[in-house]
Amino acid sequence: MSLYYFGNCRTEDQRAEMERLDRAGVCLFCPDVIRAHDRQQILWETPHWIVTPNEFPYTGARLHLLLIPKDHVTDLVDLTVPARADFFDALASVREKYALDHYGLGVRNGDCRYTGGTIRHLHVHVLVGEGDEQPDAQGEFTPVRMKFSSRPTPA
Repeated sequence: MSLYYFGNCRTEDQRAEMERLDRAGVCLFCPDVIRAHDRQQILWETPHWIVTPNEFPYTGARLHLLLIPKDHVTDLVDLTVPARADFFDALASVREKYALDHYGLGVRNGDCRYTGGTIRHLHVHVLVGEGDEQPDAQGEFTPVRMKFSSRPTPA
């Protein structure tokens, strides 16, 4: 089984990058790979988590960060107890650094074919919508939408 599920790609650039990584047989979110990746910036790390901007942010997001555990798991409950506890330290540091008074969290657990995800390595999305301060060109508000389910596409 691939480390990536291409049926949920949102852009052609995202798909091309995932296909490149898949051919290389590497998981983008594993620590050694993400540290060496030329386009994925690590903002900071805790003992168990990496904080990085989403290279392919959701439409309408003013801020879209990923909190990625250093352990390769696909479900929050599979994290070690220290990694679970450290999650809240990582999240608190994001909230403090960006002075967030509101934000959303999104996490998909398990098989990407059914969850709407693309990478088979747990990651938590920290999302802040654009709000009223940044309407689009027509003055419209664009809500942030995160997909939480999908139907597998035939191979």
